[in-house]
Amino acid sequence: MDRARISVRGVVCEGHGVASGVRGDVPGGTIRAQMPLFKERGLDLSHCYAGTLNVSVAPRVFALTKPRFVFRGVRWSPDSPPEDFSLTPCVVTFEDRSVDGYIYYPHPETKPRHFQPPNVVEIIAPFLTGITYGSVVVIGVELRSP
Repeated sequence: MDRARISVRGVVCEGHGVASGVRGDVPGGTIRAQMPLFKERGLDLSHCYAGTLNVSVAPRVFALTKPRFVFRGVRWSPDSPPEDFSLTPCVVTFEDRSVDGYIYYPHPETKPRHFQPPNVVEIIAPFLTGITYGSVVVIGVELRSP
């Protein structure tokens, strides 16, 4: 049986830079600090780039309604309160290449700062050579049954 999938075009946009460690006060970035904790909970992201690919899907608004993984109370930094995260598998296509990744959603109600606009999707995936701000990508997500 084929599973239903939704595909959305978006444009790569600049994020805050803290996920990858380009900016901010977390050496190596927040994703690098969170990856081992996600792995302990059953999601191995070691094949992925330790940062997020930020994709604007404007004018649409992003909503992750049925995530595959929900991790509550993740204490990834001694300087921050525990956070909740949801992740779900996706496929990112850029030009003629596709990679398997995960939509990454830090729950805003537990996140202390660095919020994304509602039309930006954050993705953790293997590095895609040649991708830059302004690149057009397609995000494919399998629809899950209730």
